[in-house]
Amino acid sequence: MKKPVQDIVFVAVQFVLFVLYIFELLPKLQIPFAVSIVGLLVAIAGFIVSLLSVFKLDQSLTVYPSPKPGSELITTGLYKYVRHPIYAGILFFAFGFALFWSSAFKLIISAVLLLWFWLKSSYEEKKLQDRYSNYNQYRQTTGRFFPKL
Repeated sequence: MKKPVQDIVFVAVQFVLFVLYIFELLPKLQIPFAVSIVGLLVAIAGFIVSLLSVFKLDQSLTVYPSPKPGSELITTGLYKYVRHPIYAGILFFAFGFALFWSSAFKLIISAVLLLWFWLKSSYEEKKLQDRYSNYNQYRQTTGRFFPKL
């Protein structure tokens, strides 16, 4: 099945942002040691959240924002609290590691990635709403990247 152009663009830009994140194109920031350590802990937590979320999706996992044919809506595990825990985990990792590394460039890329994931998840949610009749109800009870309080 041919993917919509939007799906390919969302994944391609995300990939470019991930590649850019590897580089260090600005001078290092002066970050207190305690903030650096907190950043490392946030990065580790983000990695774990993403990993657990990937495993929870199992056969429904796809890099594209459009749901896979035959997939099911997952609403258990971390998905019980957050609609996009993989994105949230990646963001926690990106911001946390940027702080740990004292990297202004990585913080900028993380901020752009946050904006990109917001746009990508908005597009994805329209696709999920079209696919799953109970998605609106699920959306009302869960947060996008953070649990609703």
